[in-house]
Amino acid sequence: MTKERTYRVVTRDSKGGLRIKDYPSQDTLLRTHEQIGIDDCSTDLSLRGLPVFRGLIGPIPDKGAVRYESPEVFETLTKEWTNAKPKRRRRRSRAEIQNSATP
Repeated sequence: MTKERTYRVVTRDSKGGLRIKDYPSQDTLLRTHEQIGIDDCSTDLSLRGLPVFRGLIGPIPDKGAVRYESPEVFETLTKEWTNAKPKRRRRRSRAEIQNSATP
């Protein structure tokens, strides 16, 4: 029995915001986009064998879905992701660790 997946296409709307459209099956996605190949090199093995579409980047793993993005969205989100500053972690001193361990 194969697991049902949601197929998500992310593009830009006319105002510059993200437009997210979910498709319940691969067949419905195939009706609206032209398949030009299949993914055979993804490091995520669950994505291998999925279609590659003209004008879209993907497949990309997403929480509970398979994601495809327009090239512009992919470039923008990748830049945002790489420029995001990681959360700084506060290191505790030895004295703080010893004081918290002593009741």
